[in-house]
Amino acid sequence: MRKESWLRRFFQRVKAFFARMFGWVKRAFTGNRIDFKTEESRIESPSKLVREAFFRRKTAVVALVLLVGLFLFVFIAPSFVTFDVNYTDPLQQNVAPSYSLRSVPKKLQSKVAYIDGFSDFTVGVATDGKLYVWGNTENRLNGTDFKEIPESVRKHGVCFASAGKDHIIALTKTGEIVGWGDKSCGQYGVEPVLNALPMPESFRGYVEPSAVKQLLCGYQASALVFQTGEVCVWGNTNAVRNLSEFVGRTDATKVAFTNSALVALLQDGTISTGRETLFTTAVSSRLGNTTLDRALQGERIVELASTGKCIALLSDNGTLIVSGAFENGENDLPSLQDGEKFVALDGGTRHFVGITDRGNVYAWGHNVYGQCNIHGKFSNGKVYAGSLQTYVVDGNQLKDSVGLKGYLMGTDGRGRDVFARIVHGGKTTMTIGAVAVLVSSFIAILVGCISGYFGGWIDTLLMRITEIFSSIPFLPFAMLLSQIIKYYNVSETTRILIIMLILGALSWTGLARMIRGQVLAEREKEFVTAAKAIGVKEHKIAFRHVLPNVVSVIFVSMTLDFAGCLLTESSLSYLGFGVQQPRPTWGNMLNGCNNSTIIQKYWWQWLFPALFLSLAVVCINVIGDAMRDALDPKNDRG
Repeated sequence: MRKESWLRRFFQRVKAFFARMFGWVKRAFTGNRIDFKTEESRIESPSKLVREAFFRRKTAVVALVLLVGLFLFVFIAPSFVTFDVNYTDPLQQNVAPSYSLRSVPKKLQSKVAYIDGFSDFTVGVATDGKLYVWGNTENRLNGTDFKEIPESVRKHGVCFASAGKDHIIALTKTGEIVGWGDKSCGQYGVEPVLNALPMPESFRGYVEPSAVKQLLCGYQASALVFQTGEVCVWGNTNAVRNLSEFVGRTDATKVAFTNSALVALLQDGTISTGRETLFTTAVSSRLGNTTLDRALQGERIVELASTGKCIALLSDNGTLIVSGAFENGENDLPSLQDGEKFVALDGGTRHFVGITDRGNVYAWGHNVYGQCNIHGKFSNGKVYAGSLQTYVVDGNQLKDSVGLKGYLMGTDGRGRDVFARIVHGGKTTMTIGAVAVLVSSFIAILVGCISGYFGGWIDTLLMRITEIFSSIPFLPFAMLLSQIIKYYNVSETTRILIIMLILGALSWTGLARMIRGQVLAEREKEFVTAAKAIGVKEHKIAFRHVLPNVVSVIFVSMTLDFAGCLLTESSLSYLGFGVQQPRPTWGNMLNGCNNSTIIQKYWWQWLFPALFLSLAVVCINVIGDAMRDALDPKNDRG
């Protein structure tokens, strides 16, 4: 009963709060105004008159609602928006705002032959040979669009196609290998490029489609595997460091790309990564945690899949082995039913998906975007993994797709979600601004009240100190102090706290002078003389009787100073002297956009942080102006 009573009171208060907010908005726009010149309004309390004067201003009400919403957004939304401050994804760089990353074209959904994706766009081949591309298809840096399919591909159709980081390679039905997208690092394999492996001359003119077993693209590299086991590779050898070691190989059945390496499944049931040992630790469904060499003993591998940093191997007796850097739960293997075995595997950027001999689909690994939330049983199922998506096809019909749809505000140059960084960065920015205002206001009230009330040598001393602080060039001095902090081994939290104190300690002088002037006027009034006459102590008169009479000036100044502190923190972070990356603030997010390429090509990276910062500052200034007018007794409220 006590718990129910507490919940009832809580919901009643929430209901009353929203009802009051609705009433304020309604009053502002419907014109239900009080006539301040009537006799009844003159006997109302001053606080009520101030409130009525404030809420008569439509712009002030709108600004207040927006500011309250902004505060709720930046302080409540972080609890619901997943954020890893150190997260980066080179395969999701500069993705424009959209929700099309797994929007399979309708014409393809009923005739799917193959789906492949390595980055933020995906290709699909239909049973009739038509090629479809979806996702973030526009490369703004070089001005290409992957949806602009070459004429020969559209005219003749394709047998194989694959999507890499920034290019697409297709094998047409007429035996032509066609590439489009970026070619600056030798992705097409037909032009001489420094540190790039070219495509052998024998494959540039004509390739018999029936002789090809697999076509695959990776990070600026591509590979062809033939039915005979021959491997043809080309692309950037700096991106795929063991690429050249597979030139001339004639015993492969399948290959897979990680972010930086090529792995081959050989005809004898073993795997090869060239001369370099890339994978050592492993987890096996038969042995548990072990080494890769021990997990492979006695196992003949029949299936190979890869993510950015892991490979998954399936043996002929159903043993599942995953090896690599387990950063996203890739080693948390699914539990199958008794006698159930995987028959096919595929891998995305950070997750694996497989289908069993009973038609059940399992996915494991990175699941922030729901790419592992795939369920169902399919009689003739096939599974395909995009970068952060999973597709299930039964026969040739697309049955289900899960995973990342897109980004509300796009991603930045490191593949980080701009919306998530705005949410969490706004919390940091607002907190720094609020604490800085409280610190500066506390100092200003203390100095201004003491100086104005006691006067004499105390006033002279405090005002000289105030003049010293006001003569310091604010922004350069704050930058200097912030730079000094970098050379001390302090945590990021301590650094942010110091920045708050710096902003507060350097921005109190204007308010202190204003309070001093108001207190000088108030101390000459009769109520001060009366308080002294009855023996009230001086410090109580100053802080309990005089100070409350100037609180309106303090409150208005704090409101306007809050906007100033937001801009100052953002300026420091923009110049690189505030909160440092990777921890976001609206200021250092704008600092990351401080070059002409981002401003021209990737507008969303600077527009959204600038909009949120501008909205906060404008709303605070509008509210401060409205409060100043409402609290001014000389202002005509009628």
